[in-house]
Amino acid sequence: MPFITTSDGAQIFYKDWGSGRPVVFSHGWPLTADAWDNQLMLLASSGFRAIAHDRRGHGRSAQTWNGNTMDRYADDLGELTDQLGLTDAILVGHSTGGGEVARYMGRHGTSRVSKAVLVGAVPPVMVKSDNNPEGTPIEEFDRIRTGLIANRSQFYRDLSLTFYGGNRPGSTVTQGKRDEFWLQGMTVGLKAAYDCVKEFSETDFTEDLKRIDVPVLVAHGDADQIVPIQAAALKTVQLLKDATLKVYRGASHGLHDAYEAAFNADLLAFAKD
Repeated sequence: MPFITTSDGAQIFYKDWGSGRPVVFSHGWPLTADAWDNQLMLLASSGFRAIAHDRRGHGRSAQTWNGNTMDRYADDLGELTDQLGLTDAILVGHSTGGGEVARYMGRHGTSRVSKAVLVGAVPPVMVKSDNNPEGTPIEEFDRIRTGLIANRSQFYRDLSLTFYGGNRPGSTVTQGKRDEFWLQGMTVGLKAAYDCVKEFSETDFTEDLKRIDVPVLVAHGDADQIVPIQAAALKTVQLLKDATLKVYRGASHGLHDAYEAAFNADLLAFAKD
């Protein structure tokens, strides 16, 4: 299996499919690069080089005790980009991966990047505060941490329901999709999963977004129960220099069924434009 070795010695697994202009995918929590398989297949079959890595501590990458921080995630993405010699890349990030993509561009610039896509992404900041009244109360993230420690397997099974909107009338999410979520989550090291909660919920990406100088497609479901659109995409587009907002009516946090099909079409069109 292909790996890179980071400057702090961590082994980062990645998939590298197809050839052409690179499109690099960063996954959400608590998933792996496998969450992007449909998009990797689509892009690689459409003349692009599709790449996705397992975040450190996730999937097949090293389960490091330290380094589970947003800055280090962004640096890992940067080292992957550098070691593979990627240029003119399109970066795509879902949820926590959207934060990783934003922090990478804010921290390392856009010399290797031509476009970006943020889908169901956590920026600008998730946690509720006086400056972010639309955010999610810290108690919700404390509940996540408690659930991980108490029984992460059951916690992931339960979380998969709201992740894909399975608790909403008319939901079409299948048990197979929920099982896929659970399976990927169970490959994530407990320490990495626990640490990442703070990183995706409390990191403020405001200044990162202001530094991004390439076109960004901001895609979000208006029924997202994990990263509510009011605190995320609707604020993100106001901070970016060149943003296109795409709202998917009735769509959940996780990509599946009609939402995924619509997003795939928009992603491919944006990549080809």
